[in-house]
Amino acid sequence: MKLKGERAASLIMQEISKILLTEIKDEDLKHVTITYATVTNDLSFAKVYFTTLDDYKKDKVIRDMNNASSYFRTELASRLKLRHMPEIKFIYDESIEYGKKIEDIIEKINKEC
Repeated sequence: MKLKGERAASLIMQEISKILLTEIKDEDLKHVTITYATVTNDLSFAKVYFTTLDDYKKDKVIRDMNNASSYFRTELASRLKLRHMPEIKFIYDESIEYGKKIEDIIEKINKEC
């Protein structure tokens, strides 16, 4: 069963990335990159993690992505052959920012030595 959820998550990531790249007209959302997705075992709920190049617009992009979740869900339903299309929650992926902070700290320590 776990494989089914992982496969669904992978397909959802791919299709949302395609939609963002080719169909979205909002310029702020064109800079969104899907980084990871998880789907519950019963395929009822999906968490889609993303990041954006426009860090100063992060709050607006988070709000806009979640406001568009029903649009994405409708599009995914027509493209994917899933028995049930999960509810989608978009979550900003802070791991890249965290990694950058760690990298900066290490770089600073190396310069001080």
